[in-house]
Amino acid sequence: MSASRFVVGIDLGTTNSALAYYDTGAGDDAALVHLKIPQVVAPGIVEERALLPSFIYLPGPGEQPAGALKLPWAAERDYCVGEFARVFGSQVPTRLVASAKSWLCHAGVDRKAPILPWKAQAAPPSPSARGAGGEGRRVSPLEATTFYLKHFVDAWNHLIAKDVAEHRLENQDIILTVPASFDAVARELTVEAARAAGLEKITLLEEPQAAFYAWINASHDRWREQVEVGDVVLVCDVGGGTSDFSLIAVSEDAGQLVLTRVAVGDHILLGGDNMDLALAHHAAQGFTAKGIKLDQGQMHALWHACRMAKETLFANPLTPDPSPAEGRGEKPNSAPVTVLGRGSKVIGGTIKGELLKDDVEKVLVEGFFPQTPRDEKPRMQRTVGLQEIGLPYAADPAVTKHLAAFLSRNEEVLIAQAGAKRGKKKAAQPAVVLFNGGVFKANPLRERMLHVLGQWINPKSGVRELQGSDLDRAVAGGAAYYGLVRRGQGIRIRGGAARAYYIGVETSLPAVPGSPPPIKALCVVPFGMEEGTESDVPGLEFGLVVGEPAEFRFLGSATRRHDTVGTLIDEWAGEIEEILPMSTTLEAPGKQGVTVPVHLHSKVSEVGILELWCISRDGKQKWKLEFNVREQGLT
Repeated sequence: MSASRFVVGIDLGTTNSALAYYDTGAGDDAALVHLKIPQVVAPGIVEERALLPSFIYLPGPGEQPAGALKLPWAAERDYCVGEFARVFGSQVPTRLVASAKSWLCHAGVDRKAPILPWKAQAAPPSPSARGAGGEGRRVSPLEATTFYLKHFVDAWNHLIAKDVAEHRLENQDIILTVPASFDAVARELTVEAARAAGLEKITLLEEPQAAFYAWINASHDRWREQVEVGDVVLVCDVGGGTSDFSLIAVSEDAGQLVLTRVAVGDHILLGGDNMDLALAHHAAQGFTAKGIKLDQGQMHALWHACRMAKETLFANPLTPDPSPAEGRGEKPNSAPVTVLGRGSKVIGGTIKGELLKDDVEKVLVEGFFPQTPRDEKPRMQRTVGLQEIGLPYAADPAVTKHLAAFLSRNEEVLIAQAGAKRGKKKAAQPAVVLFNGGVFKANPLRERMLHVLGQWINPKSGVRELQGSDLDRAVAGGAAYYGLVRRGQGIRIRGGAARAYYIGVETSLPAVPGSPPPIKALCVVPFGMEEGTESDVPGLEFGLVVGEPAEFRFLGSATRRHDTVGTLIDEWAGEIEEILPMSTTLEAPGKQGVTVPVHLHSKVSEVGILELWCISRDGKQKWKLEFNVREQGLT
């Protein structure tokens, strides 16, 4: 198959999404382009914006006039994606879908069920009512993700492809980014959403790697002057909904600098959304002091109002005083916050307040980026025994504590990197940091993180910051650049599987009443196994149950980096975690409930999906086990 003319990077963010691309038809003059995305910004008004806010507004009957949500490619639309959804939807939280990306990776819910907006109180509509814009309409996290991608498809085809079929987005090579901490189920769901939007030529890329690719691209050949052999670069990515950490080691091979992703963090639901909520509670205290008590709906609207106020404050650090002649000079900036009132006593039907820049910095810097010792760990358990069902947000809001725990867990990696450089068993330090995510557009937050890292690592000289590109659009741009790397242009980061993966093997022991046979963990995908590669699993044959339902135990570990394909671990509790036990029936003509001797062959597909092939002794039959979220199990 010939390569597509365009290579396209799509960043599906929790709060904002973006698309960037290269037109390879321009040859050596091909330049990175960030697509400006048409979207509804007010009823009946469409404008092109640099970002597509990751929000969906599901209007009720008669809530918007006819044609209010129309787009250049759709005269009628019973939902809205983007800026107007974000702004107007904040006033009607029961019709606003937000944080779909976080729900997509939440194993505690059915991610294909219509559960969003989570705040909606009405029961899910009947199948006949869905799509009609009826009362209480809901969508699934998978469907919401599809809506975002479909908007990109339609916008691209309207602006770029026009009437040229081979230029349609469906025919281009797409690099779609996901958090490094996404497990196999969340990755497969992302691919399924892309296919539902019409995209087939999909490759997944971890977001921190995409951010690093964006830095390489922006630095051109000068990146080699900013890092050296033995460096460990910390990619610190704090976006709207998540905090994501990765370590990229700089080494040498045949005289050339080599970049290798050596560690990834857990999926931490902690980001700008949490910070906006903290500001909302701070602002609510001001209203309470005036005798105004906000209800739950007003608090949700205040949450979104505080996000916009925060963005205004950090975009304009200081505002000249409007009356300098009075000798007051400059004053700290402030931004208004407004929510709809609930009674006739509220003048103009709204409640107005303001956030001061000094208060915002205090709430966010001290609350989310406190100065803490290197060995302090985040609080992992919530204190209240009965909790509302929802997203599993981090129990501790201190980003710095989560970062300390990440570095502590990866001490072995740092020691190995230091040994490669100095030949000593001394931990290396990530003395170079690359920031990503909209949170770090705020100078006070970035400066505090640099200060804390400096105190941990080198109190005298601090840490070096790699100057990145647009923090909102770096991931999309880096993904597009990676599309060129896959075609042999540019610098590739070595990485592969972010975890080691195992299949559970039942031990052959006599039955003991009340005690199931122990399970051994067989490594089938080692840490760092590259996408698009495969390997036979050496060792003994195994017995595969065919022709009747059987359970397969799929396991993973982010800490066991030295296991190779075929490593069999007897005692694995504490280091290896079970992802999900899955049941399926592997069909075999003429065989029912029998055990077939097989050897195993593992593969990591181009989109990072794990496949395990069970091949019969004579090689005439084989069965594939892979994540299939449609059946919620292995097939």
